[in-house]
Amino acid sequence: MEKISRTWSLMSECWQLLKAEKSLLVFPLISGFCCLLLLASFAIPIFVTGAWHPPGRDAEQARQIAYYGTLFAFYVANYFIVIFFNAALIACAATRLGGGTPSIGDGLRVAASRLPAIAGWALVSATVGLLLRIVGDRSDKVSQIVAGLLGMAWTAVSALVVPVLVLEQKGPFAALRDSASLLKKTWGEQLTSHFSFGLIFFVLFIPAIALVVLGGYFGGPVGGIACGVVAAVYLIVLALVQSAMQSIFQTALYLYARDGRVEGFRTEVLDSALG
Repeated sequence: MEKISRTWSLMSECWQLLKAEKSLLVFPLISGFCCLLLLASFAIPIFVTGAWHPPGRDAEQARQIAYYGTLFAFYVANYFIVIFFNAALIACAATRLGGGTPSIGDGLRVAASRLPAIAGWALVSATVGLLLRIVGDRSDKVSQIVAGLLGMAWTAVSALVVPVLVLEQKGPFAALRDSASLLKKTWGEQLTSHFSFGLIFFVLFIPAIALVVLGGYFGGPVGGIACGVVAAVYLIVLALVQSAMQSIFQTALYLYARDGRVEGFRTEVLDSALG
């Protein structure tokens, strides 16, 4: 409960910054739209050809190579999009936390200047993601559990890679090394923040479901559709806010772990997170 309380305090600080810089929501919005286009470009032909089922162990080698090769290409492109716009958001958040006034163009220019590093990290992330997927696709439960545990460990170790890529201008492997070295100071808050962000936004997700159910019950099909549209807009905004706040949280945690202070965040809140 103490960890959750501290994470709530940090999230409150992130929310205050996001309210002051609403333009930060543009980055997850563009990122999400691009990821949807990418998903459609891969999913439609794969679904039409019926090749979306993972190949079994005894499947032909050519089919396995085709399936996992296509999946790898999707992972690389998807990770690149997400990391690029996350890097732009982190650049703007760091500028704001440093007392500056960032713009959307500033964030995009910083991300563009780090394209080689972002592409390299996308390749590393895609490779790890594919290996975990291959392990998880095995039929036995042990392999699936192992893949899940390895995925959690990878998430923790690589959590601060993008801030290092952007703010320290280091390459993917150097950034991964720095992120791993900071894990000892930040692991508790990282784990708690994942749980708390998920829990809080799950609770905020419930009104959308209730709105659709009540709209359909009292308003019939027309009311259900109207409430469904409102709920969809609400969920999109909620997803944008969650993504932006998590990136701000990530940036603040990294800056404090590195410098011992962050403009705009109460020192006692960050002290409690890393103490």
